[in-house]
Amino acid sequence: MLIGLTYDLRSEYLAEGLDEDETAEFDSERTIDAIEEALRAFGHETERIGNARKLIAAVVSGRRWDLVFNIAEGLDGIAREAQVPAILDLYRIPYTFSDPMVLSLTLNKAMTKRVIRDAGLSTAPFIEVAPGDDVLEVPFEPPYFVKPVAEGTGKGVSIRSIVTRIEDLEPVCSQLINRYRQPVLVERYLSGREFTVGIVGTGREAEVIGTVEVLLKAEAEQGVYSYGNKARFEELVEYRLVDPLMEPLGNDVETLALRAYRVLGCRDAGRVDIRCDGHDVPHFIEINPLAGIHPEHSDLPIICSRRGIPYRSLIERILASAAGRAGGGEWCASR
Repeated sequence: MLIGLTYDLRSEYLAEGLDEDETAEFDSERTIDAIEEALRAFGHETERIGNARKLIAAVVSGRRWDLVFNIAEGLDGIAREAQVPAILDLYRIPYTFSDPMVLSLTLNKAMTKRVIRDAGLSTAPFIEVAPGDDVLEVPFEPPYFVKPVAEGTGKGVSIRSIVTRIEDLEPVCSQLINRYRQPVLVERYLSGREFTVGIVGTGREAEVIGTVEVLLKAEAEQGVYSYGNKARFEELVEYRLVDPLMEPLGNDVETLALRAYRVLGCRDAGRVDIRCDGHDVPHFIEINPLAGIHPEHSDLPIICSRRGIPYRSLIERILASAAGRAGGGEWCASR
């Protein structure tokens, strides 16, 4: 197959004048190199396309691919992760990972939690706070946890996100609203253990490939898997592989994560974050259906490495899931 690669390269946006925070979710050359090396090792031809604007120019000029390996995060707007998939849908070009609807929904943490809650899955009580809202009307008691409603990579998440008094809630919300120009999610703070679950596949074929517990070292910001902790994970964070056969809580965590992944309609691969309350009851936090796949630094490949799954095997399984749709499912039918 001829496989195109769509992505947002961090170095390009930094060169355009964006700052480190604005480009935190974007990929490095190392990620693109690793994906391309894996695809070529399987005998495929590859073509680097780049971001949504470059994709538009390419398809307008008549270029086509058998499949696009998409990891583009998008730059602007609440539905930015859906931009590349929407373009590819318009031109009937198959691609990896979730469709525009799923990517638009799941980027908005409050909307995602509403779907999860309506599906009967456990998630902490929450409200969405927009500019001008009265935070004193929060219908549950502190402590609270506050973060931007539509950011990833821990952006806007720090030790200040934990708010223990309601009178301190308004300034924290206002600071984040002003900084990220979007509403914030206020949810009940969960004081228990935190896990991230890797999933590969689509629908009934989706399965958990591994779970790690996120353990913060003494030097880390405590109580929160923050932007700072993620940025310096090698020195501040330990990832402990969970064996659900040996640890009943691990089975509960993985069951919740897989049910959430399927309810939300995610495809090919993703990662689900779960955190427990003080009674070891797991709750859905958020989902990343476009999970980072830097071979050394991203959580999904870290999970695979703890399980002894080679990086190329992860890419192969993602590709096989997407190619199955392209060859015999919706893409075949749409033509």
